[in-house]
Amino acid sequence: MDTVAALLALSGAAMILVACIGLLRLPDLYTRMHACTKPATLGVSLIVAAVAIHVGELGITARAVLIVLFFLLTAPVAAHRLTHAAYRAGVPRCPSTVRDDLDDPDLLL
Repeated sequence: MDTVAALLALSGAAMILVACIGLLRLPDLYTRMHACTKPATLGVSLIVAAVAIHVGELGITARAVLIVLFFLLTAPVAAHRLTHAAYRAGVPRCPSTVRDDLDDPDLLL
């Protein structure tokens, strides 16, 4: 079980590293938010799963499941709301952006 926990923790750390690289390399706020939300959510989930497997107690595993569910529900929604607020505030997009799906005024809530 320690090997499985170590592999999960290493995979989670790799996903968080991918998110960090995306924050540094991508050109604008919108793509950066996407890059930091998706891999970081998976990375944190893998690390919490590694802790649950390593400890092996029912109470810790139940808490780990709740943490993962909470993170899966809140992180993408928060990133979406932040990028939507940035769009409404007029934060510029990358010049190579070719399509703006939110240009329709009926879509702006």
